[in-house]
Formats: sequence, C-alpha cells, structure tokens
Amino acid sequence: MSIDGTTLERGKIMQKQAEILQAIEAYSRIIIHRHMRPDPDALGSQVGLAELLRSSYPEKEIYQVGGPVEGLAFLAEMQEVSDDLYQGALVIVTDTANAPRVSDKRFSLGDKLIKIDHHPNDEPYGDIVWVNTNASSCSEMIASFWQLFPEQLVMNEQSARLLYAGIVGDTGRFLYPSTSTETLSLAAKLRTFEFDASKLNRQISQMPLKVARLSGYVYEQIDADENGAAKVIFSKELMAQYGVSDSETASVVSLPGNIEEILAWAIFVQQPDGSYRVRLRSKGPVINELAKKHYGGGHPLASGANATDLAEVQEIYQEIQALCQQYMAENGKML
Repeated sequence: MSIDGTTLERGKIMQKQAEILQAIEAYSRIIIHRHMRPDPDALGSQVGLAELLRSSYPEKEIYQVGGPVEGLAFLAEMQEVSDDLYQGALVIVTDTANAPRVSDKRFSLGDKLIKIDHHPNDEPYGDIVWVNTNASSCSEMIASFWQLFPEQLVMNEQSARLLYAGIVGDTGRFLYPSTSTETLSLAAKLRTFEFDASKLNRQISQMPLKVARLSGYVYEQIDADENGAAKVIFSKELMAQYGVSDSETASVVSLPGNIEEILAWAIFVQQPDGSYRVRLRSKGPVINELAKKHYGGGHPLASGANATDLAEVQEIYQEIQALCQQYMAENGKML
C-alpha cells in the first residue's frame, strides 16, 4: 500500500511535535523568545505557549522574554530574567525566521534550542526545528500542538485568548489566503474558552486618532501605476507632523489592499538614521524573494525589507512594478 505525500508530511510534523514535547517534559526551566518589533502572532505564539505550559506543567519554571511589546501590552508583557537562568534551560523561539531577528540575544545561552515558525526556513537555527509554511500563523501551530497531545497539554483561557489573537492578527481576521479549514477549526476550538473575543478583536484593530489621520494621508498620497504597483513614503518629518512612531505605522500597512486597482505595494518608513523600513504586501505577485534581496524576508504575500536611502526605495518600487507587470501579463487580470 502506497503512502501519499500529504500523509508522509503529516507524519513528519507529528514526529517533530513529539520530539518537542519530549524536550519540554525533560526540562524544569523553559525560556521562550520571539522576534523584535512583535505583532499579535509573535506575542500570541510566545506567551500563548508559555501559558499553555504553565497550565500543563505547574511545577516547571516558564518565562517569556524580549524587548518592548510596542503598543500590544493588552496582550502580554515580558518578564525580566537573569543570565544564570539560561544555564541548563530549554529555550524556545517562536515566529522568528532568522536568528538576528530574535528579541534578546541570550536565546543562544540555553542548554537546548527549539525553533517553531511558519516562515520559509531560509536560515535554519536551533537543535530542533519545526517549520510549517502552510500554517496561517505560528499561533495556529501552537494550537495544533495542543490538539495533538490532549492528555499532556492543558489549555486555559489565557492561552486560548493569546493564540486566538495571533491567528486573527496573521490572517487579517480570516481574510488572507493563508486561512485554511484547519485555521478555522482550531480558532473555533479556542473560542470555546471563556475570553472576550469581541473586545480582543477591537483591541487588535482599533487605532489612535493620530494614526487614523495618517490613514487619510495614505489614501491621498499613494502612488500607483497602471499595473497595480503602489508605494507610500513616510519621511521622518511627516511622522513628526502626525506624531506617530514607527511601530504605529503598522496599522496602516494593509490599507492600500482595500483599493481595487492596487495589486502589490510597499510602505517605506524612514528611520532616525535616514534609512527606511519597508513593509511589503501583495494580492498575487510573490514578494518575499524581492524582500530577501534587500536584507529582509517573510511570506510570499507579506514581507519586510530595508532600504538604505531613497535610491534604494526607488529600486524596490521598480522591482514591485516589474513583478506586477509580469503578473498581469500572465494572468490578464488584477486578481
């Protein structure tokens, strides 16, 4: 009897999950990290896993560490730990494709390192690596981990709330193509726990008045070509004028996608040193290879990159234009 590719892949995933559970059960101290500049999935997967393990193994020491949560304190806060706690500890990093992006560089000081992520595994690190690029989010992966071991892992309201937040954040409230039947099934199971999902959705989606005013700037000033390639540039002076920080601009990144004529776009946010943080999004053309060329990476339709100056900003935009032109030629339509 033959075994199809899907069955074989599921078997590999289950084997990897079993290996991770074995490591978790073997260590009395576990320290969990995530990436810098966290989004709801980074915090949801990190602290959702921490709460799941606290509920399941109350005798263990479980810590969540990292830099500032940048406007997401309603989800979770980080803990302070001393360097000596890493000795003999299991370290888990969630939602982080490459080691340089891990928040708090002490992640390498532990006894064993586990990577759990849903981004392309272009830069592997860790002793155990579980990457599932088919998952909508790292939070979905943690939820599936819980479902596979119901006797060992005990879900609670705090963990369910955080994992649900991570799934909602990375699927754009279930609008993005990464939303699968598995995504919806796991989200439904998390919703059986008693947390205020309506309030949570409001907290994730609402924005300060100053950011709402910046949204108006995006719609007024967006630059788009005939093939649906678009860009918006936020200079340091503009951000000072609106009183917004770099992290707050994340709330407006999805806005160009609401415009029918726009296919792929970039938001360029100038940093204090004059360089630009680049947020890339697409409705069709694959953009993560473009991002890798400019010291970034991510998903096929949602990535990040960096530009040294306006010349590189223009270079990136021209590459987006070429991708959109090719996509339109091959598909003959916007979507």
